[in-house]
Amino acid sequence: MGDKYTRFAPFYDLLSGEYPLYHAGRVLGTAALAPTQGQQVLDIGCGTGLNFALLQDRIGASGTIVGIDRSAQMLRQARRRAEARHWDNVILVQADMVLEDPATLQRRIVEAGGTALSDAALATYSLSLMGDWERAWATTTSLLGPGGLVGVVDMQDPLGWARWLTPLARLACALGGSDIHAAPWRAVEEQCTEVVRASARAGHLQIRAGKTVPSRTG
Repeated sequence: MGDKYTRFAPFYDLLSGEYPLYHAGRVLGTAALAPTQGQQVLDIGCGTGLNFALLQDRIGASGTIVGIDRSAQMLRQARRRAEARHWDNVILVQADMVLEDPATLQRRIVEAGGTALSDAALATYSLSLMGDWERAWATTTSLLGPGGLVGVVDMQDPLGWARWLTPLARLACALGGSDIHAAPWRAVEEQCTEVVRASARAGHLQIRAGKTVPSRTG
């Protein structure tokens, strides 16, 4: 899968079905997350930076976007996007969220000019690409400060009248390397408070956002 995204990175925005299908989820996901001016937001599996404009509208020039992706080629496209729009508040980090040690990732973010703990994190169509998405989720939440916000946008089989499109949806996800049955938004449902729920494209896109709670020990 990594090689696939390396090969198609320059054409990803054209081939991914972004505006016919998936942009709606990004809009709803950013709105549900609702980061505010000056906050630092993690963009998990940021790809070519398709979330950046939506996040910039929320956090402004005083905020920071930390885009994390394991593909150097995808990050190259993200950097071009940020530079073309003069977004000087974008930090890009190449890392695998399943394998990277959280403490090491925090250090790398700080070295790049960010803060160790972020205010919010958004994962759009990325956790279902990761074989062990639960571990990636745990790493993500460990990078947030107390009461940090976290949002997940991902895919499932279409519902209702659109059920007949299920084979096509499954094929598209398989070609992209996503597990359409992963349902990573369950983590938001199970581990967060003040959960915001939304869906789009006949339920194919599922959106959840909430506030993390401190882990209980002892």
